[in-house]
Amino acid sequence: MTIDERDTEFMTRALDAARAAGLHDDVPVGCVLVYNGEVIGVGENRREVDQDPTAHAEIIALRDAAARRDGWRMDGVSAYVTLEPCMMCAGALLNARVSRVIIGAMDEKAGAVGSRYNVLSDPRLLHEAYVSYDVLRNESQAMLREFFAVRRP
Repeated sequence: MTIDERDTEFMTRALDAARAAGLHDDVPVGCVLVYNGEVIGVGENRREVDQDPTAHAEIIALRDAAARRDGWRMDGVSAYVTLEPCMMCAGALLNARVSRVIIGAMDEKAGAVGSRYNVLSDPRLLHEAYVSYDVLRNESQAMLREFFAVRRP
């Protein structure tokens, strides 16, 4: 699949969620889940505000979508994530059977969808997802850089 205007549109919405995370001192990462052109789930990092180590943007978005859909299966769903998912989030996307994952910035330290591991494209696992990279990469990276520049000078 190629990157199109819709990918940019939905990644922009994920960046909005990431900005919201930064406002409550969480790492600015956002996730938007889309089915048939409609947003069905939105998540922002909430680990600090919720004091929950599992409150990553992808997990929050999956919970939101599952509640709206009254079911956990995300067949046909695309996930737009501003930062490459970690091992936990890649596993959650895999287990939810998300069909496509669109990534803004890569995470060389903890990424599990191309940087460190390839969880979503491992044929030994029960599901594979199509992955697109670098959608609004510069915007995603800039937001993270600005956030950490203040906290880790």
